[in-house]
Amino acid sequence: MNKNAAPEDVESGEHERTGTVWTATAHIVTAVIGSGVLALAWSVAQLGWVAGPLALAGFACVTYYTSTLLANAYRAPHPVTGTRNRTYMDAVRSYLSPREVFMCGIAQYVNLWGTMVGYTITATISMVAIRRSDCIHRNGAGAGARCDNTSATVLMLAFSIVQVVLSQFPGLEHITWLSVVAAVMSFAYSFIGLGLSVAEWVSHGGHLSGRIQGATAASSSKKLWNVLLALGNIAFAYTFAEVLIEIQDTLKPSPPENKTMKKAAMYGIGATTIFYISVGCAGYAAFGSGAPGNILTASGMGPFWLVDIANMCLILHLIGAYQVYAQPIFATMERWISSRWPEAKFINSAYTVNVPLIQRGSVTVAPYKLVLRTVVVIATTVVAMMIPFFNAVLGLLGAFSFWPLTVYFPISMHIAQEKITRGGRWYLLQGLSMVCLMISVAVGIGSVTDIVDSLKVATPFKTVS
Repeated sequence: MNKNAAPEDVESGEHERTGTVWTATAHIVTAVIGSGVLALAWSVAQLGWVAGPLALAGFACVTYYTSTLLANAYRAPHPVTGTRNRTYMDAVRSYLSPREVFMCGIAQYVNLWGTMVGYTITATISMVAIRRSDCIHRNGAGAGARCDNTSATVLMLAFSIVQVVLSQFPGLEHITWLSVVAAVMSFAYSFIGLGLSVAEWVSHGGHLSGRIQGATAASSSKKLWNVLLALGNIAFAYTFAEVLIEIQDTLKPSPPENKTMKKAAMYGIGATTIFYISVGCAGYAAFGSGAPGNILTASGMGPFWLVDIANMCLILHLIGAYQVYAQPIFATMERWISSRWPEAKFINSAYTVNVPLIQRGSVTVAPYKLVLRTVVVIATTVVAMMIPFFNAVLGLLGAFSFWPLTVYFPISMHIAQEKITRGGRWYLLQGLSMVCLMISVAVGIGSVTDIVDSLKVATPFKTVS
């Protein structure tokens, strides 16, 4: 018996929980630092030198605070001695009404799946950038037009094949090594992007580009949409609430999981915020109002081989981050199928496969899980091919997930858990929720408008950075 297994785990046959504050931090960094970091220079450019950094710091503070509230909801009714909630929806079910459970399910799983779509687009953009860069340096600058014909579809399919393979691991506790590698990769490309931006800024004499009020636009309405899109990108960059409970469910029961998770959230969000402000401000200083939507696709940015390394690190990171968001979807679908058809022979058949890269040395593979997980990855890939707009997709995901998952449900569960009645504290919590709701609605409108405008001129199945 594992010494870290609690008695209730042994009795119920649940998985062993061996995670620590450092493995949880690795999962958080893997989930948080993703495609969102690449859009931060563009986002700061739209907001300007004052509003940009303030928005980054503000979203970080809100995310950390609500993460501590959500960590307490892992157990119910008491945050230390209560019964475990293995998923975000289980936590909502323990504290809130059935209607809110339904709303949570829609918000969480649409956002999880949408993030998988966004990561597929981002990884493809990086693979296209690597192929184009290598083509130009192999054939000369005059081959730029020919090198632009790189097939994004083939590269996206290659990324998806890797995900089909990794999706066969039973759960996050079996691929901690992948999250650790992904977390290291995230720091690698963040440092490279930061270093290249600083080098670009220094090459211009060290003069700050950009304006206090941010980049100009063709019209006041376009400026408004860009500002809203920038806020959505920043909100998306901090998103990880939808997987916080699942990450916390991997932790050892001693010390109490909520205390460990709060420390992990502080370390993870603190580290990413420093990166975000540095990368966003350095990119804006280097490129000014012309900062690209994806900083690694900036024209003439640094030695091509170093940019290629950064893009490769990004791809490796997204391979791991994709699984952090996919595994909760797989687990929920499989639990529902098992309860719906408990006696089906196809559902209950399973085989043991030896895998050298995991601690246990083997995993159990069920044919129906193989089919189900493959279908989910294929569906994700098809949607990514049809709506390949980098900034707009990030903004929409940020708008859709920020208020309900990061703010509303954690605050509502905290009020229910602590039995907070109407008064000063209650009004402050509700006020925070309402402000975040208004931001999410405005960002959602801006993102949808941008997607509609882009669809009028763009071609599906061709990625747009």
